[in-house]
Amino acid sequence: MRLFGLVNPKQRLSPYEIGVVSFAFLLAATLFYLDTFTDIQSALATLYVITLLLSAETLTERGTLLLAGVCISLSALSYVAGHGLQGDLAAALRLTVAIAAMVITCLLIIRNQRARLALIKFNTDLQSSEERYRTIFEQSRVALWERDYSQVRALLVKLRENGVSDLQAYARNNPDFIADCIACIPTVAANAAALELLGHVDARNVSSMRRYIAQDDATFLELMVAIFNRESSFEGKGSIITSDGTTRLVLLTVGFPEDVANFDRVIVGMFDITEREMAQKALFEAQAELALASRAATVGALSASLAHELNQPLGALVVNAQTLQRWLDRDPPDLAAVSRSAERIVRDSQRASDIIQSTRSMLSERTPVLESVSLADLVSETQMLMESELAKNRIAFDTSETPGITAVSAVRIELQQVMINLFTNAVQAMAATPEQHRRISVTIELAECQSVSIKVHDSGPGLSPEVLKNLFKPFCTTKATGLGMGLAICRSMLEARGGTLTADNHAEGGALFQMTVPIEAVHE
Repeated sequence: MRLFGLVNPKQRLSPYEIGVVSFAFLLAATLFYLDTFTDIQSALATLYVITLLLSAETLTERGTLLLAGVCISLSALSYVAGHGLQGDLAAALRLTVAIAAMVITCLLIIRNQRARLALIKFNTDLQSSEERYRTIFEQSRVALWERDYSQVRALLVKLRENGVSDLQAYARNNPDFIADCIACIPTVAANAAALELLGHVDARNVSSMRRYIAQDDATFLELMVAIFNRESSFEGKGSIITSDGTTRLVLLTVGFPEDVANFDRVIVGMFDITEREMAQKALFEAQAELALASRAATVGALSASLAHELNQPLGALVVNAQTLQRWLDRDPPDLAAVSRSAERIVRDSQRASDIIQSTRSMLSERTPVLESVSLADLVSETQMLMESELAKNRIAFDTSETPGITAVSAVRIELQQVMINLFTNAVQAMAATPEQHRRISVTIELAECQSVSIKVHDSGPGLSPEVLKNLFKPFCTTKATGLGMGLAICRSMLEARGGTLTADNHAEGGALFQMTVPIEAVHE
């Protein structure tokens, strides 16, 4: 029968089970004989229920159904053999009662078998889960403890019931409170990583953590507060003392069970973060040193920037002052020329002041003053500022503007500084160019993304690949007396306001610098 799935799938039946099954079948045969060949007028067929009950522990669900079918068939056969096809109401009622009893018994046995199988499966899964948990617990490289928090929880609940609302204040007023709590938390189990963290101690020596918790550590009290406030978990940094007296910094994690009955086995995890904290401390110290070096570098860059940007207006001041002195030395003095030179001195002094204010605003959090700037007018004004230098070097200057370009919203002095730098570089780049070919061409046209492009093209030798590669890097210069800050400062100023500055060689020769300025102000 085992081959047909009628008997429970065990390796072998015990002698007791074999005897019970044999007795059940013998009882079924005896009942069939008595019900068929004797004149006993009673519901003997009902006793087939005993056969089903005796076989319930041995047969499978399929075997039970088959045995119930056999018993019902035997009862029907006995009825036919004893009464034929003639109707006998009393006998028919006895048969019906017997069949009903067998059907109900069969269903109850099947239900119990299924419940028993489910219970067996549940216990098997539970055992398997416990084995997996124990394997993870023992083999994990994370320090794990199983601790009994039931006693300390009961202590904290009692304090709450007695009216304690601030556990930290209670701990300050009761110096022995922490020690009492530690004594109420025995260690149930600890894995190898936990024993290693404490200094390769014996598992029998960690039944209490009193020896390993630092005296001045506040993390344990925070853990007690978490339990006191009925929180679901706790995480905090603390320190422990290993068996050799070394202090280790750890990250403590505890998850509290929802069922208070499970507080007798709470998992506690510890992560050794000593090296991480030391590295972080070293990083903070390095950042502080870097900030100090950065401030020193900022002062140096600011000094270089001011030296570069103030060079032109200060040079103009000297020239205009010398010119004014020559006009005064004439006999009689040319007062009109003196007045013009004085106006230029005031103008250049104001430019120097504006440069300083602009540089300060870039280093501070103050919002710069934006104004509506006509780029054509600004180019013309800048050309006038450099008129003497352009004339001295015999340089032609022309400007073209695409019709319909509106004014831009920008910091006027910053744009003018950029233009002066580009025009000055162009003048210096054409030093070896024949005078009749020296020219600076400025083109103003619309660009993408709601911006205006200003292109400055000179007729010099152009830019070599090596120069183009490092052109906008600070302190990169091709001039013997240059600081290499001008173009780097220009690009930084434009990018701070949403613009750009690029450089390339023109198809017709010479260098081409292109600056873009957004039409609308960029809000940072």
